Amino acid sequence: MAKITVENIIKRYNSAKVRKDQWESVYEDCYRFALPNRNLYEGYFEGKTVGQNKMADVFDSTAIDSTQRFANKIQSGLFPPHTNWCRLEPGNDIPQDQHEAVQAVLDTYLDKMFTVIRTSNFDLAMGEFLLDLAVGTGVMLIQPGDELTPIRYTSIPMYLVCFEEGAHGKVENVYRRLRMKVEQIQIQYPDAKLSNTLKQKLRDNPIEEIDFLEATVKDLETGKYKYCIIYQQEKFTVVDRELKYSPWVVSRYMKAAGEVYGRGPLTVAIPDIKTLNKTKELLLKNASLSIAGVYTAADDGVLNPNTVVLKPGAIIPVARNGGPQGESLRPLPRSGDPQLSQIVIDQLQMSIKKILLDESIPRDDMSARSATEIQQRIQELAQNLGSAFGRLITETMQPIIQRTLQIMDEQNLIELPLKVNGLEVKIKPVSPIAMSQNNNDINNVIQYAQIVSQLGPEGQTVLKIGKIADYIADKLGIPVELKNSEQERAMIIQQTQQLAEQAAQAQQPPIEEEV
Repeated sequence: MAKITVENIIKRYNSAKVRKDQWESVYEDCYRFALPNRNLYEGYFEGKTVGQNKMADVFDSTAIDSTQRFANKIQSGLFPPHTNWCRLEPGNDIPQDQHEAVQAVLDTYLDKMFTVIRTSNFDLAMGEFLLDLAVGTGVMLIQPGDELTPIRYTSIPMYLVCFEEGAHGKVENVYRRLRMKVEQIQIQYPDAKLSNTLKQKLRDNPIEEIDFLEATVKDLETGKYKYCIIYQQEKFTVVDRELKYSPWVVSRYMKAAGEVYGRGPLTVAIPDIKTLNKTKELLLKNASLSIAGVYTAADDGVLNPNTVVLKPGAIIPVARNGGPQGESLRPLPRSGDPQLSQIVIDQLQMSIKKILLDESIPRDDMSARSATEIQQRIQELAQNLGSAFGRLITETMQPIIQRTLQIMDEQNLIELPLKVNGLEVKIKPVSPIAMSQNNNDINNVIQYAQIVSQLGPEGQTVLKIGKIADYIADKLGIPVELKNSEQERAMIIQQTQQLAEQAAQAQQPPIEEEV
């Protein structure tokens, strides 16, 4: 990896940042109106966002609430907290006669993995990750932790990250702008080396915040990654590591051909969001004029347009308010139809909610919600996600599981000789959204069995009850330890036959002896 120099990394970072800056206007609008409290586009590195009021330009909270519901719905449908939302299964490269033994080991590893996930901050990080994914691109950093938290999951705001794609559209090189206090460098990174300038800053002002470049670059010859933290002012490498796997998980909700960054549902809804926000602003201004009013006052002088103030309670001097004398004080006529504005607002709110999949089940004060209805809503959610569902599996779920198992293997929490590549070990989602399709497959099998069973004794010979039970168990994600193996089933059948023979013999009348 000697050829990957600091100058080369900085050059690649600057090129990636130029491409990322082209997306600033798109992403900034989404964060400003739908995720204002997560918006870092207003001078983050100038310290202008600390304690700043980011809701000043927001007049309607529909987009904010629907975006939060979107993230919550995806998390509860694909990554529900405190549940096992996937399975590890033997791939096609594993011989069929070894599937049961391998599955038993994989189930043990799966329990350990979700125990680690539940003791970490995964659920919190995933919620923030999905909020960024609603804009278009979500980024998560997965690193080894300590004894209390074996693995740390950190959702990184898209504002701080830029990246490059490799072959087949896969994200390989990731760069992050990092800021930390000088005294925290060697605490957070024990293998860090400080330059003379940084050592001087550590002595003089240890709480001074310094900006660094965190880079993860893949070596195409070795397939490994160079992970480094660079102090750009001196082009000094503070941390230099060689990693077997990338610690980054980058997911795009939807990606157009030729583009690197993703486009989420907020990029589709942003015209309606901005229109709704402006309509609400104008409606509030009209309401304030209706409450306080603007008046015209008779004056013999000449009206100066430069001194006219249109605000609630204002009095505009005029020559007269109609007629020879006119009224001394007269309200100024106002335009606009509040009822029409409300119709427009309702339509825009419905459109925004539909785009963000915020079509909730009936309220508590309406008819009771059955399990079938809730299941149907989950199926509709899976259908509405469309191609994004597949991208959530391939770019989010699978990399997270792979990286988690890699860290557990490095920490000797498990010993996984097989590769989680879909051929030796494959990842199968068993979350509610993924299970909706499995439920359809199970219903088809059960319906087929019911139809065949009604065809008479000959129909019964068509069904393989054991295979059907295994198929349903696999679709439902039942652990292999809860099922009998082929040998155990054969023993049970043999014992049943023996008991049946003994019962038949006991029912036979005794044979009388001849005299």
